[in-house]
Amino acid sequence: MVDTAGVITQANDAALRLLPGAVPGAALADSAPAWLSHAHAATTPLPDAALPDAALPDGALPDGALPGGVRGSIGAATFEARPVRDGDVIAWWLADTTELDRATQALHLERERTSFLDKASSELLSSLNLDRCLEVTARLAARHLADAALVILPPYRRRHPIAYCGPDGVVVREELAVDPEAVPGLAEALQGYPPQPSRWIDPAAAPAWLARDGLDEIGSMVVTALPGHGVPAGALVLLRGSGQACFSDGEEVFARLFAARAGAAVSAARLYAEQADITETLMRELLPPRVRSLHGVEVAARYRPSEHTARVGGDFYDLHPPTEPGQESLVVLGDVAGKGLEAAVLTGKIRHTLQALLPMAGDHQRVLELLNGVLVKGGDRSRFVTLVLASIQRAGNRVLLRVTSAGHAPPLVVRGDGRVDVASTKGTLIGMLERVTSVTDTVVLEPGETCLLYTDGITEAMGGPLGDEMFGDERLQEELRQCGGMPPEAITERVEMLSSQWVGGGDHDDMAVIAITAPRGAHLSAVGGHGRGRFTA
Repeated sequence: MVDTAGVITQANDAALRLLPGAVPGAALADSAPAWLSHAHAATTPLPDAALPDAALPDGALPDGALPGGVRGSIGAATFEARPVRDGDVIAWWLADTTELDRATQALHLERERTSFLDKASSELLSSLNLDRCLEVTARLAARHLADAALVILPPYRRRHPIAYCGPDGVVVREELAVDPEAVPGLAEALQGYPPQPSRWIDPAAAPAWLARDGLDEIGSMVVTALPGHGVPAGALVLLRGSGQACFSDGEEVFARLFAARAGAAVSAARLYAEQADITETLMRELLPPRVRSLHGVEVAARYRPSEHTARVGGDFYDLHPPTEPGQESLVVLGDVAGKGLEAAVLTGKIRHTLQALLPMAGDHQRVLELLNGVLVKGGDRSRFVTLVLASIQRAGNRVLLRVTSAGHAPPLVVRGDGRVDVASTKGTLIGMLERVTSVTDTVVLEPGETCLLYTDGITEAMGGPLGDEMFGDERLQEELRQCGGMPPEAITERVEMLSSQWVGGGDHDDMAVIAITAPRGAHLSAVGGHGRGRFTA
């Protein structure tokens, strides 16, 4: 208790143990910390005895101070002092808040770390791009966990992908042939299982590729595993300069929590990259071939899968040039039951089977029988295919075609005068019956005339003004009557454009169309008189 003159009038035993000099009769300014005496002077209205500056000194802790109270330190402890006026005497009650402050600070730090982990998870999982995931992991670790960080992935073709981020925040990507055994704990961290605790590394013994030049001197270095989804995701190496404190237990746990989230993101991105690579490799075999002329016969094709995100479907075509001079070329157009990836898988099986049957391509019936046997033996009679085989041979400026339909719409022949003929071919579809039959028709194309092969995705496209009408065979033939003399590229593009406009934004089946055109005798000049013209006369 202190009077208006700043003299201590009374102190209990606890106060004397804390401030041995605070005996009755002693001046508060001589026996208590400056922050307490300044607070008393600011609280007591003493015109003559008041201190000239009532502001809190540097030792006081104004943050969070209660009205009428003040906080400051005495030794290593922190106290909160609250005044209570009793006449001309002020009683100062001092409460030790050291543990409360530590708990508050720990709670604040934990909230900051939780917020960071949430933001880091969102940023890491915002993309399945592996390169971006590595860069984000390295940058976040260097910014929030250490002065610099390295993310090291398991080897790919004997080289480890590495992302390094230094104090400048710049991420450097490398692929290095390094020995993980040379770094304690790194080989175990890259294995991913069983889980390994963080390992401390002696910076003096670290290899040069690990101890980068971004830091003047490395004071501490720790290796933490990046746990993945059942597969090793990699390792995280954290580096601090010599001027920084070593990693505390709490910081090490925090680093492992971050590593768990980063490992999950890296593992997901890596798995996605591997799956995408596998899918791309397999898909490459299913994509329609690049269209090219077949020994002077002009060929063009268009393909549109039923699903916007798909690249292949149930419709397909193949072009097989002759293996020896004088032989026929073979064009195949097919439509597998169904659509999407399952239909594409069966499409691949059929295309490979037909590739193996090319030596027998001169006998369409035999090819269809053998293909039918392969599909029927598969056991699933619901998976069938319709086909059109077209054997092509050029005879001067004319083209001789042998076309055979197997449950498929017969080809249409666009004559030079605009007439449209329907090829006289028919047959049973492939993959359902034990025996198949077919009728082969011979078509002769004069210069500039075209034979069009198409799938039912063209004619059965639902749409129109009310959205419930099929495009139909008659409408297709009517449009082709306006295409007499057009090059094959223009015809296929027009057919696909018309059918696509007919369905609008509605659902549709796979669409495939291929045009075979007899060459013309002379080419018109190109624009400017240079080269061969696009159109022939």
